[in-house]
Amino acid sequence: MGVLRHWARIVAWLQDHAPSTGSAFVPSEDRAAVEALAHASGLEPPDDLRTWWAVCGGTADLAFAEVLPPFYTPLGPSNALRSWRLKERFWPADLDSEAGTPTSGFHPRWLPIAFDGCGDALAVDLRPGVLCGCVVEWDRERGEMLKPEWTSLDEMLDQVATVLEHRGRLGHCEPLVTTDGRLGWRTD
Repeated sequence: MGVLRHWARIVAWLQDHAPSTGSAFVPSEDRAAVEALAHASGLEPPDDLRTWWAVCGGTADLAFAEVLPPFYTPLGPSNALRSWRLKERFWPADLDSEAGTPTSGFHPRWLPIAFDGCGDALAVDLRPGVLCGCVVEWDRERGEMLKPEWTSLDEMLDQVATVLEHRGRLGHCEPLVTTDGRLGWRTD
């Protein structure tokens, strides 16, 4: 599956170029953590997310490891559930919308997959529609999501791996490595 291959590419790049960031990741949680998230949220994590969570448990104590541009650190399933619960107060009044469409508020059919430390999140959009499974970026300050960032988790991880391997750009972001071996993203 592409998710495993792309995550392995990212991990290999981190080991070679940004070991401080790479060492922040912890092993996957057991299946019970994913099932607890599904039960508590009423959302079924898609197969590609389950696959990623089988090899990536996020970081210990929510340490920053900003591997996803521009400033996002992956979450394991337990912290994803905590993040989802914290965002309940931001749920929109109108819940009838399709996956990938602009939304004010944090939709309850989004599963957080990464955090930035300021309340913003990357999430998998599980609303019905053609773009179900797309990755969205929710801006807490503005309280909105404008458009999908990636059509899938697989696409997101592939693009991140490719940008790292080729030192390219992803949107307005360019990877940089600090002298202490941490990955960061320079933005326009």
